Parts: sequence; C-alpha cells; structure tokens
Amino acid sequence: MRPSPIFLGILAVAVAGGFLAAYGDSTTLLGSRDPMFIAGVVLLVLGGWMASLTLHEFGHAFVAFRGGDHEIAHKGYLSLDVRRYADPVLSFVLPLIFLLIGGIPLPGGAVWINRGALRNRATASWTSLAGPLSNLAVGAALCLATMLIPMATGLFYAMSYLALLQMMTFLINILPVPGLDGWGALEPYLSPQARAFGARVRPWAPLVLFALFFLFRPVSDLLWTIAGHIYEPLGGNAAAAYIGQRAFLFWR
Repeated sequence: MRPSPIFLGILAVAVAGGFLAAYGDSTTLLGSRDPMFIAGVVLLVLGGWMASLTLHEFGHAFVAFRGGDHEIAHKGYLSLDVRRYADPVLSFVLPLIFLLIGGIPLPGGAVWINRGALRNRATASWTSLAGPLSNLAVGAALCLATMLIPMATGLFYAMSYLALLQMMTFLINILPVPGLDGWGALEPYLSPQARAFGARVRPWAPLVLFALFFLFRPVSDLLWTIAGHIYEPLGGNAAAAYIGQRAFLFWR
C-alpha cells in the first residue's frame, strides 16, 4: 500500500507547521502573540488532525478487509486518500470548522462497510473500534515523542495539544451513541429492536450530542477532564497542551 499524494501533502502541512512553531516565539503567548508561532500551531494541529482522521478511517477499512469485506480494497479505502472517505464537506470541512471554532474534534469521514460480509460479531465490533483505537495510538505516540525527543518549546506545545486532541477524539468516538463507533461496537450484540432504534436516530443523534457540547459547558468540561485522565498517564503534559490550545484558539 502506497500513501496517496494528498495524505503526504497533509503530512507536509503538519511538518511545515511544526517548523514554524519551533522557530516562532512561544514566550510571548500571554502578551503580544507571535504570528509565526500561532500559524505554526494552527497548521500542525490541523494537518496532524486531518492525518489522524485519515488513519482513523483506514483503521476501520483495514480491519474490515481482514475480517471478510474484500470490497474495501476496490473502493479505495486502503489508499489513505481522504477523498475516498465519504463526502468531503460533511466529513472533513465541517469537522475542521468546528475544531477551529470550539476546539471540539467532531468525527469526520465514514467508511461504508458491508457488515454482512464480516466473519462474526466480534469482527464487526473490532471494525468499529479500530478507528478510535488508532486515535489512541497516535496520541500515545505523540506523548512518547514529547517525553523522549528534545524539541523546541513551541513545537512541544503544539504536539502536546495535538496529542490531547487525539485522546478527546478517541473518547468521543467510543461513546455508545448511534452514529458513533461506540454504538457500532455494541450493535452486533443488541436486540433487533435496539438496532432498529439506533438506525432511526443515527442521522441526528450525534448532532444532539455535539449541541450539548457547545450549549452546556459542563458537558464538554467533563469530557475534557476524562480525556486529560487518559492523556497524562501516557506522559502528556497538561500545561503544555493548555498553551497549545490557547495558541490554536488564538482569537478567544
């Protein structure tokens, strides 16, 4: 499997952002913020999050392919091409806008899987869980990198926030809400009535959930707190992630 040029371009944006964050003046964050540092954080976080979203969908596709749905390869889902993962506006543009506005990482793309071709219920569950687990793995790798690799302070802040976002993405996706991966992992073991209910509310249930995030601050605060409890034991630095978040949401 060869990564698509678009995926490599997304990685290049993240790398360019990392360069700017590293060489920008991060010490002025609480005063006159340095545009180079701010731009670097925004580019690294957006590029890194888009790349992780692609890996999330690839995780679903890879496990489904190994589990019996061989049509996955013909649909191009194993190419790491973001254009293959559902509608580009609904799957990527809107989640990016919400991320920029509120710092909440909405689920993005979608891989259409023939679940009837999967070998068993366990395979169907692991297919759903593969996406969120990829975010957890990316977040853990970023935490490890910030612990073990000497880096400029600005890059440290940006990577720390990106790592925390991965934990938040993992947490949101494993919620047992129809339309999210947590529900998909449970669905094979549910009664026909429960599955029918999930199918009915799937189109709008995630929208209600995210409305709660934006309208009721305690709900989003609780999720960020839980994400932090996953993030810090893996080596994440909460103070650095907070500075990275402030730089990313620089207009607040």
